[in-house]
Amino acid sequence: MSQVESEDTHRHDREEPLTGHELRDIKDAADLYQSGSFKLQIDALLPNVRPKESGRQQLERFLFALHTHCISIPSIEPLNPLAAAKVLAKQGVAVPFAFPLPSRDVKWKVAFEPPREICIVGSWGNGITVKKQSGSRFGVDLSVEMPETLFQEKDYLDGRFFYKKSYYLAVLAQSISTAFDVDTFYSSVHGDPRFTTLVLRPRNGSTSHDFSKSHTEVHVIPVLSSSSPLSPSRLFPSHSNVRMPSSSSPSPFPTPIYNNAILLSTYANEALKSTHGLKNALPAFHDAYTLLRVWANLRGYGDGELCVRGFEGKGSFWAGLLRYLISGEELVGTKSGSAKWRKPLGKGLSSYQLFKAALDFLAKQKFGETPVFTRTTNGHRCPPEEYITHHPAVFVDATSTINFLSDVPLTSLDLLRHDAKETLEQLSNPATFSDTFADCFLKNRFKLSSRFDAVIRVDLSQASRNQSTSALVEHGSPDAALLASISSTLRRGLGNRTQAIAILQPVTPYRPISSAESPSTSTVHIGLIYDPAHAFRLVDHGPSAEDQDSNVAKEFRHLWGSRAELRRFKDGRITESVVWEVTTSDERAHIPVSIVQHLLQLHFGISAKYVRTLQTPFDSILRLPDDVRRLHRATGGYKAALTAFDGVVRNLNALDEQLPLALLNVSPISEYLRYTSTFAPLPIPASASTELPECLRFLPTIPIILEFEKSSKWPDDLKAIQKIKLAFFEIIAQSLMISNPGLKASVAISDSSNPFQGCATLEIFTAEGWSFSAFIWHDREATLLDRIIDPSKMFVDPINQQYNAREQREAKVAKELYTRQFIHAPRHHRAIANLCHKYSAYSGTVRLVKRWLAVHWLLQTYVSEEAIEIICALPFVGGKQKSTESAATVPHSKERGFSLVLEFLTDWKWEEPPCLPLYEDDPPAAAPEVWTSNGPDAVVVHRLRAFAKEASKALRNAETEMDIKSLFLHSTDDYDIVIQLNPAVLPRYYQNVNAESSVWTRDCHLGITESTPRPGFDPLPLFLADLQSTFADTLKFFADPLGGDRIGAIWLPGLESPRSFRALAGFSSKPLPKGDKTKDKELVMLNRQAVLDDIGRLGTGLVQKIIVHERM
Repeated sequence: MSQVESEDTHRHDREEPLTGHELRDIKDAADLYQSGSFKLQIDALLPNVRPKESGRQQLERFLFALHTHCISIPSIEPLNPLAAAKVLAKQGVAVPFAFPLPSRDVKWKVAFEPPREICIVGSWGNGITVKKQSGSRFGVDLSVEMPETLFQEKDYLDGRFFYKKSYYLAVLAQSISTAFDVDTFYSSVHGDPRFTTLVLRPRNGSTSHDFSKSHTEVHVIPVLSSSSPLSPSRLFPSHSNVRMPSSSSPSPFPTPIYNNAILLSTYANEALKSTHGLKNALPAFHDAYTLLRVWANLRGYGDGELCVRGFEGKGSFWAGLLRYLISGEELVGTKSGSAKWRKPLGKGLSSYQLFKAALDFLAKQKFGETPVFTRTTNGHRCPPEEYITHHPAVFVDATSTINFLSDVPLTSLDLLRHDAKETLEQLSNPATFSDTFADCFLKNRFKLSSRFDAVIRVDLSQASRNQSTSALVEHGSPDAALLASISSTLRRGLGNRTQAIAILQPVTPYRPISSAESPSTSTVHIGLIYDPAHAFRLVDHGPSAEDQDSNVAKEFRHLWGSRAELRRFKDGRITESVVWEVTTSDERAHIPVSIVQHLLQLHFGISAKYVRTLQTPFDSILRLPDDVRRLHRATGGYKAALTAFDGVVRNLNALDEQLPLALLNVSPISEYLRYTSTFAPLPIPASASTELPECLRFLPTIPIILEFEKSSKWPDDLKAIQKIKLAFFEIIAQSLMISNPGLKASVAISDSSNPFQGCATLEIFTAEGWSFSAFIWHDREATLLDRIIDPSKMFVDPINQQYNAREQREAKVAKELYTRQFIHAPRHHRAIANLCHKYSAYSGTVRLVKRWLAVHWLLQTYVSEEAIEIICALPFVGGKQKSTESAATVPHSKERGFSLVLEFLTDWKWEEPPCLPLYEDDPPAAAPEVWTSNGPDAVVVHRLRAFAKEASKALRNAETEMDIKSLFLHSTDDYDIVIQLNPAVLPRYYQNVNAESSVWTRDCHLGITESTPRPGFDPLPLFLADLQSTFADTLKFFADPLGGDRIGAIWLPGLESPRSFRALAGFSSKPLPKGDKTKDKELVMLNRQAVLDDIGRLGTGLVQKIIVHERM
C-alpha cells in the first residue's frame, strides 16, 4: 500500500473532518453549480463528447501516407482556367469555380505545384475537438499551403484567388482519389464555392487505407502562405476588389465579405497557434470550450439537422469568443461614438465559470450596435472604423486577420443572444419539472415548434432571384445573396415586434467531386420569437407628412409597397403608416406572420401559398364551424360571459333588503370566466332555443359561489344547514325574477344520496341566454364534517352521538367535495385568471391542450381540467421563481406553449404533483394534489405518455409538411368495444373535431316544443357515468367530452380466466361450456354478450350500434 493510500485509510478509520480542499469543492458545487449532481453530470459529459483513442494509429498512418503523396504530386504548367478545368473534367473531376465563372479571354492562368507545408489545424490539431450533435464523424482539418509562386500581386481582384484555389483543390482531389482507396467529396459551407474543401472518408471494405475506427473524416483545406504576394492592406473592408464587366454597372462598391473570405485562407495556422497558446496558459479553457461547443451544436450553431444561417463552419468563432473574454477588449469607438473597454476575466476561472461568462457576454452583447475587437499585442492592422462602417456586425480576432461575423446576419446574432439569455435563466432559476442539465447539454433544439413562437416554412424555388451581380459576387452564391436579403428585409419589417428572427436551413450536403456546384437550397424555415409588448400592435408608424420627400419616407414606402399610406390619427398627426386590419384575436395573433408573408411576396415574389405556417390549422381546431355560429346568432365569447357575470353580481347585491344576511362576495369558479374553456362560451336566448336542432343546443352552466356574512343563527347540524340553503335559494330566486323581468331563476336539487353533501343549487337563466349555477359557502360545514369523520374532535361525549362507518365514508366524500369546491376552486380560479392576464399565450395553450386531451378521450373522465391548467402553467412559471412575460423561457404563442406541454407529458411523472408558485397564500404543492387525487391512474398515464410521444413526432413532421390533422385524430383500434351514439340527440355534437354539418342541417329538430334550453344538459357524460358505475369491475370506459359521439371500452385484465361462482361477483357471468374439460363444474366465466346487451338497454335511444373488436 502506498503512503497516500495509507494516509487516506487512516483518516477514514479515525473519521476525521473533511480537508479544506474538499470543503471548498462541496461549497463550489452548492454555490456555483447549485447542486452537486449538476457538477457530476458535467464531469461525466466531457469525456463522452471527445474522440476516443481507438483508431488514432490508423488515422495517423493514413495522414502520413497522404502527406507523402501530396508533396510528390507533379507540377502542372499554367493553363487557361477553362482549359484546365476541361482536362480535369475528362478524368471525372469538376473544378468548383466561384461565381461568376471565368471567361476564355482572361490573361491570367492557373497552375499546380506541390504544397510547401501540410499541417493538422483546427480543433483536432489543438486536441479540443467536440462530437457533433448529429453523431457524424469528427473532422480532421488538414491545411495544404499553396506555394506563393502560383499567385500574383493582383490576384485579390475579381475572384482570381478563388479560381486558382479551386483549381488547386481539384488537382488534389483527382490525385488523391486515384491513389487512395477512400471516398472523396466536395463540401462547401452554405453552398459558397469560395469555401469548398475536399472531404476524405474511409471506404467500406477498404483494407489499405481504413481509418474508420477513429470515427473521423479528413478535410483538405488549401490555404495561403503568409509570404504570398497578396497584400493584406488591399483586403481592408472598405476596398472594392470586384470589377463588374458590364459598362452600365455603378461606381465601385466595397466588398467586405469578399475580402474577409480571402483573409480566411490565411487564418488556419494563425488560429492554431493562438488557440494552442491559450490552451496551455489556461487549464480550464479546454473544458469551457467543450461545454460551449456542445451547447452551440444542440442549438444549430454549426451542426445538426438544421443550421442557423451564417454559423455553418464557424468553429473558430467559439475559440475566438473565449480568447476575447480572457484577453479583454481593444479600446475603440462604438457606432454611437462612445468609447468602451471590457476588462479581461483573467485565468483563474473554472471551466463552468468561463462557460457562463461566455453566455453572459452573448446574452448582453448587441453586435449590431457595439463592435468587438479582441485585444492584440501590437494593435489591429486595419483601422476599426473600416469594420464599423462596412460590416453590420463586428468581431475581430486576436490576430487582427478576420471578422468572425462578416457574413453572419444580424437576425442570427439576435437568436444567439436570445438562446444565451434563455440558458442563463434556466441555470439561475431551474425549473421544478425538468432536468436543467439535460435542457442545456443533452436535448437538441431542432423541434422548431417548441423553440419559436411562430414557424414559417418558405419554398424558395418560387423566389425571384433578382439580386444584383454585385450582391452575388459579394455573398458568393445566389442562395447566400437571396437569404441575406430576406434576413435584412424581415428584420427591418418586423422591427421590435420580435426578439429574434431565425433563418434555418439544412446543413450543406457533401457532393461528388464530379459536381462543381452545391445543390441549391429549396426550403428554409423562419422562426420568430415575439416581443409580447410590441408583437401584435395594429399600426406601424413611419415618417410624418412633412417628410414625404426624404430618403426615410422613400425607404418606408419601398419596404411596405402598397400597404404604406398617409393616415390621420386621433392626436392630429398625419404620418405614413401601415395598418393591419383584424376582426378577431386569432387574426391579431397572426400579424407578425402576415408581415413576413407580405414582405416575401412584395420583395421576392414568393406567394402566400409557398409561405406556410402552423398557426391557421391550430386556430381552426378551437373555432366552431361557421354555419354553427350563424345558426346561434347570439354574440358569445369570454368578454360577453364576464359581462353577464358582472350583471348577475349586481342583481344579487341589489337584494340586500330581501335577504336575512348580507351577501359578502360572489366568486367565479368556471373555466368560462377565466379564458380557459376549449371553446368560447355561447349563450342561447330562450327566443332562439326552438330554432336550433338538438345537436346545437348545448348551453354551458357557469358555477359561482355565494358567501354571506357570518351569523350565529346558522344551525349546528349538516342536514339543517342544507334546508337553510334551500330557503335562501328560494328567496333569491323569487326576488331576482321580480326585480329583473326576463330573468328566470329556479332551485335545482340533485339526486345525490349523500345526506351530508349539498344537493341544492340556484339556476339563473338571464335574458341574454346565459346560465349560472350558484352554490352557498358556509364555513361551519367543514367543522361539522370533521367531527363526523373523527369523533374525538367533538365537544360533547362521543357516546351520545355515534356515527357508523357508512356515515363516516359519506362525510369524507362530502368533505373532499367541500374542500375542492369552496376552498381550492376559488383560489385556483384567481390564480389561473391572473396567469391569463399576465401571459398572453397561456389561455390559448390551455385550450389547445384540453382540445387535444378531449380528442384522445382522457379529459374530465381521467384528467381534470384544473390539473391541465396547472400543467400548462409549467412553461410559464416552471421555475422556483415566477417568470415575467418578457423572460426568454416564456412562450408567446399558443402553438409553442402546446408543444412545450407535450414535451412535458411525454415523461410526466404523475405520482409527483407539479410544484408551482401559483398561489401566493398557499404552499405550492397543496392545490395540485386536490385536482389529481382522483386520477389519472397508471393505465391512463401510460396511454397519455404514448399519445404525447406520437403527438410530438407528428408535430415535428408537421413542421415540414405543415399538416397537424394527425395530432387530433384518434384511432379506436386498441379498444375492445366501441359504442356508437346517435349524434342527432347529442347537444354538444357540433364541438366534435370531425363533426358533419349534415347532422344539424337536416330537419332533425322538428317537433321540439321546449322554449327554454336545458343548461348543462349533455347525455354523453351522464350515460358514461352510468356505465362506469354499473360496469366498474368489468370495463374501463373512455370518451370525448367535447362533442364526442363514441365511447370506447377495454375489458379489465383478469376476467378471462374462470373463477368460482359467488354472489355479488361484480360482473355478469355464465357457467363454463359443457365441453370444457375442467373438473370443477361450479366455475363461471365472463358473459360478454350479456354485458353488451345491458349496455344497449341502458343506452336505448342514444346508442346506435356497438362494435366489438376481436383480439387474435
